[in-house]
Amino acid sequence: MNRKSKTKGFTLIELLVVIAIIGILSSVVLASLKTARAKARDAKRLSAMHQMQIALEFYHDSFGRYPNSDYAGCGGWDSSGNGTFITPLVSNKFLPAHLLDPTINNSCGNYAYYRYPAGNAGCVNAFYVLGVRDMEGSGNPYPSSPGWSCPSRNWQSEFDWVIGKFE
Repeated sequence: MNRKSKTKGFTLIELLVVIAIIGILSSVVLASLKTARAKARDAKRLSAMHQMQIALEFYHDSFGRYPNSDYAGCGGWDSSGNGTFITPLVSNKFLPAHLLDPTINNSCGNYAYYRYPAGNAGCVNAFYVLGVRDMEGSGNPYPSSPGWSCPSRNWQSEFDWVIGKFE
């Protein structure tokens, strides 16, 4: 008596194997998505830095100097989180609005600006420093960071991405 079962369908083991494979594939996709989102936020940060650099040059062309810092806290740096970040650039319409970090919006933010007078840190002329802290895609320094230093201070050690320019 050889009975053959004519029921069609998947066995429990086959279903468990398929569910396990789907779970593994979804975890790989989610990990890749997290990395892609971090890279997109870093790209937005670098775009904001580029916009601020251009706005600073427009300001310099119009007024013959870079804007003063307003020293509104955060160690004396103008900061994106305090709502007054590079206010002269916005009020003179060189920037459309205050630029905020995509994720960090605490009182000190993630972007920082400071205009130093001549002679500071061993640099002869007045200059500005503009930087980003906490880039997500790489450690300090960020690979595309131009860096900025004077004889007695290197700002690259304080920021993930930083630039400066003499007046």
